[in-house]
Amino acid sequence: MNNQDTRFANQYAIQWFPGHMAKTLRMMEQEIQHVDASLVLLDARIPLSSLNPEIERITARKPKLYALNKADLADPAVTEEWIRYFHEADAGCVAISAKQKGGANAVKAAIEKELSGLLARRQNRGMAGAKTQVMLCGIPNVGKSTFINTFAGSARAKAADRPGVTKGKQWVSTEKFDLLDMPGVLWKKFDSKTIASNLAFIGSIKDDILDVEELAMNLLDEVRRNYPDLVAQRYKLDAETLALPPYELMEAIGRKRGLLVRGGEVNTERCAVMLVDEFRACKWGRISLERPPQRDDMADFAEEDEE
Repeated sequence: MNNQDTRFANQYAIQWFPGHMAKTLRMMEQEIQHVDASLVLLDARIPLSSLNPEIERITARKPKLYALNKADLADPAVTEEWIRYFHEADAGCVAISAKQKGGANAVKAAIEKELSGLLARRQNRGMAGAKTQVMLCGIPNVGKSTFINTFAGSARAKAADRPGVTKGKQWVSTEKFDLLDMPGVLWKKFDSKTIASNLAFIGSIKDDILDVEELAMNLLDEVRRNYPDLVAQRYKLDAETLALPPYELMEAIGRKRGLLVRGGEVNTERCAVMLVDEFRACKWGRISLERPPQRDDMADFAEEDEE
């Protein structure tokens, strides 16, 4: 086996599908019949990997808008490419940061535009005052609760920087919209090692089921390929150190940070936790882990080849 084959070997074991997620999918199947549209939150750093094929299947029968959330953490040039990609596939898409008021306003305007046909028909039937009912869905830790609080203008939903906080459905009302907030849901099997890794990197899979050292090494390896300068600047690395194999690179960073145990050895677990935390807090800089595939349509939207 060559090195390329073994680099992500253990990533195939990443699975996290607790019982409440299966229950959520069943609930979504029922609720989609009663709403006007769906709003699917994706993580702007990994739009394809955060696109749950189960959510795609359930929401396909109604108008839909994609919101690339956490755009303030992603590479702005790559986010622009993603917006073009969605638009070329005739899919409504906006980039937002749920923590910022402007993000919610952009989504409100986009929902109205996306649903303009429905709203016009309502007006013709004398139902102009009726609120638009929208189902909000996405993977765990994509920022739905924070988005709802910004959208509704108050802390209605429990928000936390970890997956699995929202456990049941809840309705949140605003002047024009009734939002149905659904718990974050993954899918049963990740066919792609890339998708599994990306979801783990951004914190959509519970950290306590992951090998944090492997996660940090894979993350370093991935980011230094596309953003070598950001990694080098953050940890003050020269070109020779930056080119080390992942484990040795992690050790070098740990040594520079003084993360040592008795005998001068590097505490690699502590270093790994620090690396993952700093990446998620955007301390490395604005980074996108995925670029749009060269594809004419979205027929295989949630699928990814094994490269």
